[in-house]
Amino acid sequence: MRIFIVEDDNIIRKIYCELFAFMGHEVMECASNGEEAITIFNNFSIKPDLIIMDYRLPLKNGLDVMKEILQQDKESKIVFASADNSIREESLKSGAISFIEKPFNFTKFQEEIKKLSEY
Repeated sequence: MRIFIVEDDNIIRKIYCELFAFMGHEVMECASNGEEAITIFNNFSIKPDLIIMDYRLPLKNGLDVMKEILQQDKESKIVFASADNSIREESLKSGAISFIEKPFNFTKFQEEIKKLSEY
């Protein structure tokens, strides 16, 4: 899978990159804030198979970013990975295909990504 990561924490972005490489996936690009995420998404010539989205982002939160992305490409598959469980329901109602609460168990996270890769 080609994956786009939207996460403001440098350490978590690095962990995602290493984990997805280990799983055999390609990290296409990473964004560290909401505005950057929209710009990068708009510039993709080939859209990602999966977007990993944090909620608490500088400049624009993850829900707003997801809504903008889905307005442009209704087929985008977005997984929320957030420590803010209060947005779980809204993220799923707004178009996320999954919500993973941080901190998460890496084995369960891998299983969820594997399941979504077959989705």
